[in-house]
Amino acid sequence: MGQTPPRIHTHRADLELMEQRIGLLDDEARVRVTLEGGARIEGVVSARPTLETFRDAAGNEGHNARLRLDDLAAPDVPHFIWVGDILTIERIGSR
Repeated sequence: MGQTPPRIHTHRADLELMEQRIGLLDDEARVRVTLEGGARIEGVVSARPTLETFRDAAGNEGHNARLRLDDLAAPDVPHFIWVGDILTIERIGSR
């Protein structure tokens, strides 16, 4: 992807939680995600993200995934979100 996440995850419980969240992010699903810090974003999932391996500045290996959400109000505006930063995912409609 060319970008390094602000945080990588190494604990099995964190990876299982990310895998569970990825499972909720079907292609073209309309969702509302709540991020750590309280921000909420509504959009359409461009494509289901995949768990990827990254290295942090210290060389430690870990995982995260990048989600692209196309904004509901302005579909030409994408939001790129690290799955590891998502607290909740809500379906808000069907396509």
